[in-house]
Amino acid sequence: MYRVPVISKKGKPLMPTKPSRARRWLKEGKVVIHKNDLQQFAVQLTVDSGEETQPVAVGIDPGKHYSGIGVQSGQATLFTAHLELPFQKVKDRMEQRAMMRRGRRGRRINRKLPFNQRAHRQKRFDNRRGHKLPPSIKANRQLEYRVVKELSQLFPICSIVYEIVKARGDKGFSPVMVGQKVMTEKWLPQIAPVTTKYGWETWSRREFLGLEKDQQKSNPSPATHAVDGVALASHQFLTYRQIKGDRGWHEGRVEITNAPFLVIKRPPVSRRQLHLMLPAQGGVRRKYGGTITRHNFRKGDYVEAERKGSIYRGWVSGDTKSKVSISNFDWKRIAQFSKNKVELLQRSTGLICKQETAFVGATRC
Repeated sequence: MYRVPVISKKGKPLMPTKPSRARRWLKEGKVVIHKNDLQQFAVQLTVDSGEETQPVAVGIDPGKHYSGIGVQSGQATLFTAHLELPFQKVKDRMEQRAMMRRGRRGRRINRKLPFNQRAHRQKRFDNRRGHKLPPSIKANRQLEYRVVKELSQLFPICSIVYEIVKARGDKGFSPVMVGQKVMTEKWLPQIAPVTTKYGWETWSRREFLGLEKDQQKSNPSPATHAVDGVALASHQFLTYRQIKGDRGWHEGRVEITNAPFLVIKRPPVSRRQLHLMLPAQGGVRRKYGGTITRHNFRKGDYVEAERKGSIYRGWVSGDTKSKVSISNFDWKRIAQFSKNKVELLQRSTGLICKQETAFVGATRC
């Protein structure tokens, strides 16, 4: 059975409750619906109550293109998610930006002049700092941090378990290794204490819990990465004890239950371009990119539109002089609607979430 996040009257996350109890509280006026950026059904108390909580852990299985997150308590699985990371999109845009910059410099500099007379701009300051994260890796880690930060406002998180990658011997270097240190030592400790685990420990715990694993990493299903997040989070409640030889046992208790499963990603909105690939005729550049539309909507806003008696819901992805373009979760345009037939449901939060088939688990250990 699912659990509904509960927020205290003062805004502190409490232990989740059953949906039936949350509905009863709504009828009695004891709670109101709590809006959040993950678009999860949550309630906030309007009356004073106790603030005792139980341990809740978050497991993060980071990747290059996809990551998995699981929120687990000792008695239930509370939340699972599959993150579609912006690695490839950011990488492509950075390469395009470099190419456009090279083109502008080539047009600006007159190579017929001697080198000392060319219009080379001298550096204005030393911007060559060390220990900088590549933009593509930084965007990946920022999305993971953003989701965990939102979860910390819904659940009383007491610990975070993060899987780290370690290249040994002659194995190739993995981009997933970049950014591990800043996540485990700088960003995530601001939310809760962080514990690190290796991949083989995640595999061993997943096998012990009996969770199925899908090797097709691009599938937006709980079995691809979310199960690893749940397995990592279970380390908070299960400890493996080993004696001499290969004999050992697990101490503690954890129960894997059904939980909501979300697919989360950033809206792929293009940034505003001040320069195009080729110079425009007459020096007048066409409008490209940006988040502002002409109809008081922002790209990424979740809206509802009506056409010929049918209702459509999606995210704002563009506009024309009199219409608004609405796209689905895959950022494929549904249609263009009249601006008067579009109603705002939620302002853009920088995240788009899609509720998928629920995570199914029924394991007690």
